[in-house]
Amino acid sequence: LEESGAAVEGEAEAVKGAVAAGEVEERSCLTASAGAELSAKLCRRQDINEGAAQPRRAAVFNPYTEFKEFSRRQIKDMERMFRLYDSGRDGYIDLMELKLMMEKLGAPQTHLGLKNMIKEVDEDFDGKLSFREFLLIFHKAAAGELEEDSGLLTLAKLSEIDVSIEGVKGAKNFFEAKAQALSSASKFEAEIKAEQDERKREEEERKHRRAAFRELKSAFTQ
Repeated sequence: LEESGAAVEGEAEAVKGAVAAGEVEERSCLTASAGAELSAKLCRRQDINEGAAQPRRAAVFNPYTEFKEFSRRQIKDMERMFRLYDSGRDGYIDLMELKLMMEKLGAPQTHLGLKNMIKEVDEDFDGKLSFREFLLIFHKAAAGELEEDSGLLTLAKLSEIDVSIEGVKGAKNFFEAKAQALSSASKFEAEIKAEQDERKREEEERKHRRAAFRELKSAFTQ
């Protein structure tokens, strides 16, 4: 019994020792981590003092500093347009809201076209447009980075925001570019109307054929 008790006490002491060692090791890790953090802060401060520090991106998006090519009034106009179509008031323009926007601008798009429009500037792959991504549309348009048949270029041209968009075909000014976009939109609407007229004509022909068949059937049953 005495030997058994001694063994139990020995095991207990071993456990206590292991726990204590673990606590010491944990404190050492925390100390090392705190030391590394402090060291990084001191190095950062030294770099700032020496003018060698790299700028860090602000956590809060500031359109005026990130899109310096636009005036404050232009950005305000873009923000006003963004808020106008952000009907959900969630800070994003989703596919259905973009659909309404393009319809209001007189350039309706197909479902696939709308998805492609979002995809062109959707940096976080969430399937909708944040205000920053909305500004990217005008940034890319003004820089001539959008294809002429791009829905985003049409959006930028048809908006009432003059950012001197030239586009890949070299439109000389905003109003000429807008006229081109309206022409493209009119062509799209004409194609839709032609399809609708064709469907109406086919439906009328089917009605006439059914009526003729009923008359012929009635003649044989008399």
